[in-house]
Amino acid sequence: MQLSTIVKPGAVRAYPKMTSKKRLFHDIAELAEQVYGLDASQILDALQERESLGPTGVGNGVALPHARLHGLKEVVGVFVKLEKPLDFDAVDRQPVDLIFALLAPEGGGVDHLKALALVSRTLRDNDLRSKLRANSDAAALHAILSTGPGVQAA
Repeated sequence: MQLSTIVKPGAVRAYPKMTSKKRLFHDIAELAEQVYGLDASQILDALQERESLGPTGVGNGVALPHARLHGLKEVVGVFVKLEKPLDFDAVDRQPVDLIFALLAPEGGGVDHLKALALVSRTLRDNDLRSKLRANSDAAALHAILSTGPGVQAA
């Protein structure tokens, strides 16, 4: 499994301003609907339900919201970079500006966990996060994610 196969180039965005986590999830759901042909309302509900179990802000300005969806065939992702960080109730209490949302099939336990580990490992890299923060072009962001140090799952 490679990061470049999880997130399509069209599923990468930079937003100059985001007003809330709820608005962010709404935009992620709409983007996933456009790029992957998924149901935006199902995605929004699933992301909010997962977030209600505990925040997905993992620290260093990174959040990894994720959800399982009925009818999905493979793990897919959406990456969003915020120009203005957003409070995400992260473990280190720092606002979040790099968000990688993972959507997985309901029964795809191992693939979901591998994808989550891959994204987590990739976004733990300080140099990669710095490169992402220095760019706002979607194509450049996708290229950085696709060539990062942890781009392949075991």
